[in-house]
Amino acid sequence: MYLNCHSTFSLRYGTLSEEELLALAEHYDLDCIALTDINNTSAGLNFVRKAKEKNIKPVLGIDFRNGIEQCYVTLAKNNEGYLELNNFLAQHLHKKIDFPEIAPAFENAFTIYAFERALELDKTHFTENEFIGIGIHDLNKLRFSQYSTYHDKLVLLLPVSFNSKKDFNAHRLLRAIDLNCLLSKLPKEEQALPDEIMFAPKKIENLFKDYPQIVSNSQEVLKSCNLNFKFAKERQNQNLKTVFGSEQNDYNKLLALCKKGLKERYEEITTEITDRLEKELKLIKKKDFVSFFLINWKIIEYARSKDYFYVGRGSGANSIVAYLLRITDVDPIELDLYFERFMNEYRSSPPDFDIDFSTWDREDVTAYIFEEFGKNNQVALLGSYVTFKHSGAVRELGKVFGLPKTEIDKLSSGKFKASELDTISQLILKYAAYFHKKPNYLSIHAGGILISDKPIHYFSATHLPPKNFPTVQFDMHVAEDVGLCKFDILGQRGLGKIKDAVSIIKQNQPEAQLLDIRNPKPFFKDPNINAMIARAECIGCFYVESPAMRMLLKKLAVNDYQTLVAASSIIRPGVAKSGMMREYILRHRNPERRKEAHPVLWKIMPDTYGIMVYQEDVIKVAHHYAKLTLDEADVLRRGMSGKFRSREEFQYVKDKFRSNCIANGEPEDVVDEIWRQIESFAGYAFAKGHSASYAVESYQSLYLKCYFPLEYMVATLNNGGGFYKAEFYIHEAKMHGASIEAPCINKSEIQTSIYGNTIYLGLQHLEGLEKKTMLGIINNRVHSKYTSYDDFIQRVPISLEQQEILIRIGALRSLGKDKHSLLWEAHYKENTIPENESQQSFFKISLQNFTLPTFKTSKVEDAFDHMELLGFSLFNPFFLMKKSLADYLLAKELKLYIDQNVKVAGYLVTFKNTKTAKGLRMIFGTFLDLDGAWIDTVLFPEVANKYPIYARGLYHIEAKVTSEFDFITLEVSKIERLPYLADPRFATSVSGGNKPALKTGS
Repeated sequence: MYLNCHSTFSLRYGTLSEEELLALAEHYDLDCIALTDINNTSAGLNFVRKAKEKNIKPVLGIDFRNGIEQCYVTLAKNNEGYLELNNFLAQHLHKKIDFPEIAPAFENAFTIYAFERALELDKTHFTENEFIGIGIHDLNKLRFSQYSTYHDKLVLLLPVSFNSKKDFNAHRLLRAIDLNCLLSKLPKEEQALPDEIMFAPKKIENLFKDYPQIVSNSQEVLKSCNLNFKFAKERQNQNLKTVFGSEQNDYNKLLALCKKGLKERYEEITTEITDRLEKELKLIKKKDFVSFFLINWKIIEYARSKDYFYVGRGSGANSIVAYLLRITDVDPIELDLYFERFMNEYRSSPPDFDIDFSTWDREDVTAYIFEEFGKNNQVALLGSYVTFKHSGAVRELGKVFGLPKTEIDKLSSGKFKASELDTISQLILKYAAYFHKKPNYLSIHAGGILISDKPIHYFSATHLPPKNFPTVQFDMHVAEDVGLCKFDILGQRGLGKIKDAVSIIKQNQPEAQLLDIRNPKPFFKDPNINAMIARAECIGCFYVESPAMRMLLKKLAVNDYQTLVAASSIIRPGVAKSGMMREYILRHRNPERRKEAHPVLWKIMPDTYGIMVYQEDVIKVAHHYAKLTLDEADVLRRGMSGKFRSREEFQYVKDKFRSNCIANGEPEDVVDEIWRQIESFAGYAFAKGHSASYAVESYQSLYLKCYFPLEYMVATLNNGGGFYKAEFYIHEAKMHGASIEAPCINKSEIQTSIYGNTIYLGLQHLEGLEKKTMLGIINNRVHSKYTSYDDFIQRVPISLEQQEILIRIGALRSLGKDKHSLLWEAHYKENTIPENESQQSFFKISLQNFTLPTFKTSKVEDAFDHMELLGFSLFNPFFLMKKSLADYLLAKELKLYIDQNVKVAGYLVTFKNTKTAKGLRMIFGTFLDLDGAWIDTVLFPEVANKYPIYARGLYHIEAKVTSEFDFITLEVSKIERLPYLADPRFATSVSGGNKPALKTGS
């Protein structure tokens, strides 16, 4: 009966979720309805899944529109028809072209032209699959039209887009948001009619009592539509089934690759290794994932052929097959990794690998996947939905209602008294809450790629976002439900740093003996690297450089790979929140304390002292302690990671966990405590294999930092840094003996470069310097360096403002003139060269020579220019401090003053506002001392409220020195920002012949 229903995925039009549509159908005892979203198929598969749960027959179609104008409504007769419709929609979305007035002749889909539309087209011939849609408002006209005799071609066309007055108002607001217009200016033709709601079948039959055949025709159309998708436990593997022509060929290839990998990866092939391999291969074949491994292998082989660095991580690192195929570099035998976390007999969710590449390499790898596997339209990026968030919805609605920006800002921030709000503001907040979490527009999953055995349009239409790769219109949960495993191809700066560091080392130290980065095992045993980790000297290194991680490394005294693996997971908020991070440290340092562990937990997790650290620990505890099946345990683990938390199955398993434990005689308080620890993992725990993958990359970066610190810091700067700002990687390079030079027109590239121990900052670090200026400097320097100021301005097209930036930072210092002389010269020549003379003329411009007085530039002045143009000074930051430095202790001296009050001077590196268990604000601050060493501080709530840290700069700190597990922290009692020396550039008098008013020139 209802052939044209819209969900919220009729974006900025529909107001009902697919669940709400089905609830309405259920309310009216409808046994079948059709979902036909506008130019969108996002809700299709989930609609089918949910409809079957309610014993309602689902029909899928598409409402094709050019803008708001409806062309035709289509319904898929079967899966082939859905494929046809998705092909047609995708073709037009990709090319961004309008739909034709007349639909193509679909073989397996029905096309319905609205009554008025058919009249406009003067359409008199209708194929077997074409119909005329009659709405309530068309009945009177139908009696007197040519279509009154087309009895077999008339069907109901009763759009459903909302269900109440509030829904209709929301629809109008969505339309105004979409058109970026005031609600009062929203054209009538851009909105639906208020009666696009679902009526009781009896009412429809009564309204159409003179045309009963219209109702029966509609019912026949719906009966003719039969889609078949299988979900959850019934689903089939929909990924590409074979890579080498047949399933047997694929399996033979996998076996051959594993045999080859055994010789390459292991010096001694033990029975433990071969037994593990045999077990994995048996399950991989049984679960039909042979091609899944081979596809990942092919992706990795391509990356290796291009010399791309990558990291295979996630629970896939628990697999020895993945290790042998070099998809991961984590040895699961060495770490006793739990393969069942990745794949097991009972696990209902499909496995996946997360493979990281540097950003640029990732784009090429993605293009390769589309070229290699997408010849028959079988590859697409995975979609995602950007939903309305409260603040964003308030802003959109504020514009729609015409509020001034100041009022919108106030409403968005939440800093208002509800009692003082006017009617409009109250309406905005009301509808912002209504829109919260409803889809706003389509986006792209962070890295998911689907490689389907069938054409991808069998499941969904695709659109073409700016990345220019076809993207399905549903998300990862829908993909997984229907049997499509995603291949995660992700971008990561850390790998860019490693790749670039290797290249820079080969260029700067061509004689250096550089170990193979891809073979990390020698790094695990390197005493110099492990000693560096134990000292937490890891600035710039992947995942181990943050203040929290440095603290943990020191407290655990990490000096080996396995402990770093644990640390990589312990640092996650789930373990910390449960209070078990501290307990782990205590048990790690004191073996006697390990005896306090619960006997069952100790037995199943001896490597972590009976403490849940990894995701698979949840499975182990649920299975061995609570006696849940492995299938149930995996539901619990997935629920704890934030997936499917709302599903009834999760609640069932949660209840069964507790009841099983109590039935087994476990004390309720112990059960509740263990459940509390499990629950704290929500969304935060790592799989052990994932932590191990992170630790591998950490060691790769630590090796480079340990033996090639200057080149590694340059690579870090050129890849956008890491946890800290660029200034502190420059500082780290200085601490390792680098000489840091400001950008130079004759030495610097766009990125930072190194010559021996001298690092020249890249032109890109200069605030306000345009890309075209950088390119002009580099491109015009190819054949010879710049020899004079006149030579420079005649070869490089550059404005006076851009010259000033370069001169003030000292980029022209190689030309033999001080920056004040150059500024005078630049302004003089700017004012004397005729406007019609081109700086790029074929003949040199003759300019008058003149004599200038001798200028002096102070280091203080240079420091302030650095701060303005680079964002930081290249001198020691304490150079600008007014106050005497004599009274302050250094970081290296603090261990002599444990539990004593001290004074230190600190240059702020970073700070973090956080909250105590009671919700009170506290602050963790990291500083550099006078020698450039790192100092860690904590401001408890009373001090944090009295002395908030809010800006970069120099600080006077009074604090008590505390030490826990050999990690020193200052508990701050007083902290205040220290003033800088006066900026001489803005002095009011001339001293020593130096006129500092640098920004003027005449």
